[in-house]
Amino acid sequence: MAYLISEEAQDLLQDVKNFCEKEVVEQCKEYDKTGEWPKEIYEKAIEQGYQALEVPEEYGGPGLSRVDVAALIEQMAIADAGFATTISASGLGMKPVLIAGSDELKKRACDLILEGGFGAFCLTEPGAGSDAGAGKTTAVKDGDYYVLNGRKCFITNGAVASFYCVTAMTDKSAGVKGISMFFVEAGTPGVSTGKEEDKMGIRTSNTCDVVFEDCRIPAKNLIGAEGKGFSIAMKTLDQARTWMGCVATGIAQRGINEAIKYGKERVQFGKPIIKNQAIQFKIADMQIKTETARQMVAHALTKMDMGLPHSMESAIAKCYASDIAIQVASEAIQIFGGYGYSREYPVEKLLRDAKIFQIFEGTNEVQRIVVANNTIGR
Repeated sequence: MAYLISEEAQDLLQDVKNFCEKEVVEQCKEYDKTGEWPKEIYEKAIEQGYQALEVPEEYGGPGLSRVDVAALIEQMAIADAGFATTISASGLGMKPVLIAGSDELKKRACDLILEGGFGAFCLTEPGAGSDAGAGKTTAVKDGDYYVLNGRKCFITNGAVASFYCVTAMTDKSAGVKGISMFFVEAGTPGVSTGKEEDKMGIRTSNTCDVVFEDCRIPAKNLIGAEGKGFSIAMKTLDQARTWMGCVATGIAQRGINEAIKYGKERVQFGKPIIKNQAIQFKIADMQIKTETARQMVAHALTKMDMGLPHSMESAIAKCYASDIAIQVASEAIQIFGGYGYSREYPVEKLLRDAKIFQIFEGTNEVQRIVVANNTIGR
């Protein structure tokens, strides 16, 4: 894996690999069939502190660079993309607080993660997907509280989160400038979750509606200032997209690993199929695409760590990595032939898992708009 990481992260990477081989890879095959959230696997991951990789050192986290964490997340994704998505999406849920929250909220969010909790980011609504500014969830000030009402959908970690960062309209007349962001703890009266989505892929990740019905939260749980919610959400996504590129790269790497292994075992015309130049060229193209995606992820994360603008780089990383994850998974299936189309073998799952990465955290069409705007100007 061609990430340049610290010695501490190298040790952790081997630990994560061992953990995934022992606790994730085989176990997730059954959970992929049932769609059940593998609580036992996540409990073991929490014992290792894997849910807290992105907690800043000043709040009790491990103090790893983003590239260090990317190496670990990709290793999780090689084992199971749904597992990696759960861990990464918890970091996504924490990002709005770290970007714009008060010191009190930052500490509370990080403490909840360190105690073994997960975070969730609540932006998407039934009528507001790519058009995130069209959300109808409202927050009305009532003394020292805000009262939230609305419904969010397709929320990763929705039913298992310890807290939510939620966008809601505080001024309907102001458009996106009337959107604010709030920190809402699970268990707050008025917060409930809906039925888990029966998804095509990443089935070991929980996805559901989160509903707010006269949910009263303290005014101090406002993240940033009123009217800044949309801006905070976009800054959050600017970071989060790279992480989805990281997970997608892990899916592609798994495709390469499986294709090579099978190519060495499968004998046709008296020799392993990996000896055929046609297969070797497929593997070479898969590797070229995957390594390119990985380096784009690393570049975007390095710019984040340096405090440099990274919106375009993050969009490229997410868009390219998710596109090539589909391509590499498809080629892995092709190398397996008819067996690749069977659920007895591991590669069909990669294609199912990969598809969502072209959709969430902003569709790849939206990513191309971001890249275009940053390239040619608005």
